[in-house]
Amino acid sequence: MSYVQRVLQSGEEVRYLAGLHWILYLPGMVFIVAAGVVLLVARTAAHANFFWLVAAGCVGLVALYLLFQAWFDRWTTEIAVTNRRIIYKTGFIRRETNEMHMDKVESVRVDQSVLGRLLDYGDVNVIGTGTGFEPLKRIAAPLDLRNHITGVCRGFASTTS
Repeated sequence: MSYVQRVLQSGEEVRYLAGLHWILYLPGMVFIVAAGVVLLVARTAAHANFFWLVAAGCVGLVALYLLFQAWFDRWTTEIAVTNRRIIYKTGFIRRETNEMHMDKVESVRVDQSVLGRLLDYGDVNVIGTGTGFEPLKRIAAPLDLRNHITGVCRGFASTTS
């Protein structure tokens, strides 16, 4: 059972689930390509063959580490918008959570680079009364997340008035 499902209160329902974008895998993919290039150099170099094979293996290990880290970050991160609050959880054994009730949300800011616009990812900053969320980095479909937060906030404000 996910963290979000375990912390739901009575009458609270999940309206939207967000996640991290696949762009997290990019550094690992770059290192895989670099390992391939080094391996090609190893096949063409006659005298330094063993050195290039070891170098390709080291770069390949770095690539595997980066890919595992990106997968683990995506797997252990949960972002949910409910009808009452925003829930953000990251980590597995050492867990960090942040929650904000909808009546405390003042605004939501989305920052996207040109590449982020093309690939539909970006950073989301939820600004609340007195404090805010830590920036949610490299979120997939950040505009959808913003729209769901502001939609619930507007609905929350009209039901409490």
